[in-house]
Amino acid sequence: MQEPVPGGLAGPHGNQIAYVRTNGKTPGVIFFGGYMSDMTGTKALSLEKLCREIGHSYLRFDYSGHGASGGLFENGTISAWTHDALTVFDTVTNGPQILVGSSMGGWIMLLVALARKKRVQGLIGIAQAADFTQRLLEEELTDEQLAAVYRDGLIKIKSPYAEEPYTYTRALLEDGAQHMLLNHTVELDCPVRLLHGIRDDSVPWQNSLDLATALISNDVEVTLVKTGDHRLSGANDIARLRETVIGLIKGSRN
Repeated sequence: MQEPVPGGLAGPHGNQIAYVRTNGKTPGVIFFGGYMSDMTGTKALSLEKLCREIGHSYLRFDYSGHGASGGLFENGTISAWTHDALTVFDTVTNGPQILVGSSMGGWIMLLVALARKKRVQGLIGIAQAADFTQRLLEEELTDEQLAAVYRDGLIKIKSPYAEEPYTYTRALLEDGAQHMLLNHTVELDCPVRLLHGIRDDSVPWQNSLDLATALISNDVEVTLVKTGDHRLSGANDIARLRETVIGLIKGSRN
């Protein structure tokens, strides 16, 4: 099995998009990271290890403004990061793919799948956060905080998941409104597996149930982890994720 190969390519807005690719069989696996996360996290690296073990191709990458990619985070929007993901998907991968999206990456994963239906073998959402700009941010920010976003263009809020505060911009909120999914039928008919922790204090587990209802696919399974938090990156969580990926790969051979 070939060692993972780091690379980069020009994104749609001129930013360098960093990625690491492992060559192998299809269906390949692609990991979509979360908001202000990067491709060096526990889940991303654990899936890379799994794919090397079983000989399947794997791709992890950073959106613009994240990790090793170029660009300013504050310039990012759901549209921009989806375009980054599509550029990597179209340029670096071949054949059918299984998309794995964590938190915001679950939203980006869905948008990519809708744009490239014929190449998507299956989807795995980990605490997926589709529609979070409206469902979470606009509901949870105070009136004063929302006013500050629209007045100043951005706001910074402390987060338990990072040393640096999370930045939310007016552009993110306004652009996110153009990509709402859960209040409509989601026209994806592939196998979908949704993993969500009941103790998730960032994205309510009901978000995954709403997605399961919105999808036209009848092959949808939701796993609620009673002790699970938002990250779902403990040893048992990683083992569950590995089993879920293997299950979709085996299903693709039938």
